[in-house]
Amino acid sequence: MIVGLDHVVVLVRDIDAATSAYAALLGRKPAWRSVDAASASAIFTLDNMSVELLAAAAAAGDHIRKAIDTDGEGLASLCLRVEDIANWHRRLDRVGLKPEAVTDGGSRNLIDGASLSWQRTRAATDAAHGVRLFFLELDGQRPVSEIIADAPITGLDHVVVDTADPERAAALYGARLRLDMRLDRSHADWGHLMFFRCGDLIVETVQRAGKDYSDGRDRLWGLSFRVDDIAAARRRMQAAGIDVSEPRAGRKPGTQVATVRNGTCGVPTILLQPPARR
Repeated sequence: MIVGLDHVVVLVRDIDAATSAYAALLGRKPAWRSVDAASASAIFTLDNMSVELLAAAAAAGDHIRKAIDTDGEGLASLCLRVEDIANWHRRLDRVGLKPEAVTDGGSRNLIDGASLSWQRTRAATDAAHGVRLFFLELDGQRPVSEIIADAPITGLDHVVVDTADPERAAALYGARLRLDMRLDRSHADWGHLMFFRCGDLIVETVQRAGKDYSDGRDRLWGLSFRVDDIAAARRRMQAAGIDVSEPRAGRKPGTQVATVRNGTCGVPTILLQPPARR
């Protein structure tokens, strides 16, 4: 079964510049840095998931450069954590997601020399309607990113998938991937929204009112990060040169949200302060 969202991948042109930008955004240091023949990465691990920044290596990584040249920097894939990769691979095959063979992988952290290993597979992108979905069984845990500023981002609240077909998305994320549907709602201004519980966060699908979906593809769109104090987080980010809107009431009663307008490497991003606990 899927136990949660392990990480999202953000493609970036310059790994050092992007790492500095996300350290300022998140108020945290990267927990992991690695380099191989094709790519360089930096991983920020929050309370409930990780954000991986991925850039082409100097001598290779043409597929990464091509992806950025085509679609720009931004969200590229979701990697979901599973308990038993072999069993999950069989399920993906049975439900028509045409998974690649399970492969072994590993990485060494350039920060402290620690190592991690994993097994993973990937659903065929066309079977997932344009969204790149990976599935990972990780041997061990990444360290949590060190907090370096006041009012840091604590975790991810939801990741947004822009969908051309809500019923098709419900079949993928609900029936095939067995994520728990928590909301299915249409609104004249927002469009058709669905929420699927994935561990300690939500995969949100949205078909936007009035948008042209003639190509039929779904796309990863944006991230909503949790903060404990949205006003303090906004002040911190503004001091670091990040443009953040005034907080406003969120759609869920008791929440506050603010839009981050730059410093995200092309990822539409909002901050969300959950309702106060009673």
